[in-house]
Amino acid sequence: MQFESKEFEGGDCSTIVSKQPIHVGIVVGEVSGDILGAGLVRSIKQRYPNAVFEGIGGPLMQAEGFRSMFPMERLSVMGLFEVLGRIFELIAIRRQLRTYFTDKKPDIFIGIDAPDFNLGLELQLREQGVKTAHYVSPSVWAWRQKRVFKIARAVDLMLTLLPFEAKFYKAHEVAVKFVGHPLADDIPLKVDRDEARSALGLTSDQEVLAILPGSRGGEISRIGASFLNAAELISKAKSGVVFVIPCVNEARRAQVQSLLDELDLDLDVRLILGRSREVMASSNVVLLASGTATLECMLLKRPMVVAYKLNRLTYRIMKRLLKTPYVALPNLLANKGLVPELIQDAATPEAIAQSVLERFPPEVATSLEQEFSRLHLELRKDASNEAANAVSELIGVGIERQ
Repeated sequence: MQFESKEFEGGDCSTIVSKQPIHVGIVVGEVSGDILGAGLVRSIKQRYPNAVFEGIGGPLMQAEGFRSMFPMERLSVMGLFEVLGRIFELIAIRRQLRTYFTDKKPDIFIGIDAPDFNLGLELQLREQGVKTAHYVSPSVWAWRQKRVFKIARAVDLMLTLLPFEAKFYKAHEVAVKFVGHPLADDIPLKVDRDEARSALGLTSDQEVLAILPGSRGGEISRIGASFLNAAELISKAKSGVVFVIPCVNEARRAQVQSLLDELDLDLDVRLILGRSREVMASSNVVLLASGTATLECMLLKRPMVVAYKLNRLTYRIMKRLLKTPYVALPNLLANKGLVPELIQDAATPEAIAQSVLERFPPEVATSLEQEFSRLHLELRKDASNEAANAVSELIGVGIERQ
């Protein structure tokens, strides 16, 4: 199928059903991709009840009837050196997938995130006549923008979660469909703070600062001490603040507790295993590292301060390559500085504490709520169904309106 326009419109395929047993290849590499993949598989099955799905997926996709040819965990590799240590295994897995899907050509192959693995596979399969789509754009709009030319060769359709990503692809004449973000579908437009506090054993009259220093050990080792020292400065300037830190697993909780013991701070700190959304929902202000959590915090309509530190060499390289004025997703979406960003040397305990204290007054939350709500509605498009509509349009076989 050729796309003459710069933007793929898709159709409303929610009432389209086909009895044809289409074959869909999908590869995901981590938990977030498994969540997206499960929603997509479920929505495609509503249109093609006899569809067959296989490739690499996690437990959520498998619960939807997906056949995973390799464990998803084999692709879940973070960091340059970790990838190099597994490079031959990853090459072998991709070669086997390429051979399989070249021999048993699917009606469409969809790579979900994992761009370093999936884009090369998509390119190889498209050259063999397989229709390809990629779900979740890599950050080509922010750095290494020349990757867009490889993407244009590799995919028939790019499915983006964010509207400014679609504008970037449209400008580069790549067929694209903005489908919205699943988090915007999942999180209600209004979230009850008191209900979240009750679930966490907090009272409605407490002032709560949620602290999210990252989900990985390296992130916490770089920014954790600055966050906790800032918390001490905040507690001295504003009495009675409760500091709540959600930890993604026991290892991260032990790491944060070790930092607290080492710094010997006099703070009212609650460490919570998981439940980061409830913790943010319960807060007056959120202090967090950059990443998807900033989007979740925006959707929860909570004032935030974003601070982040990278390895110094990595930061120097990234600073040269970065093409955007912001790193926090709320600022990127609004194209203006809605939330403060304290990056690298700017992320001192003093600067962090000052920025957090400035966001405790209730009028700050009130002024942000309207802007955050507008962005929430822009992202709230029923992403799984929008993506399935676009995929169905691209497949375009055996469709019958019921």
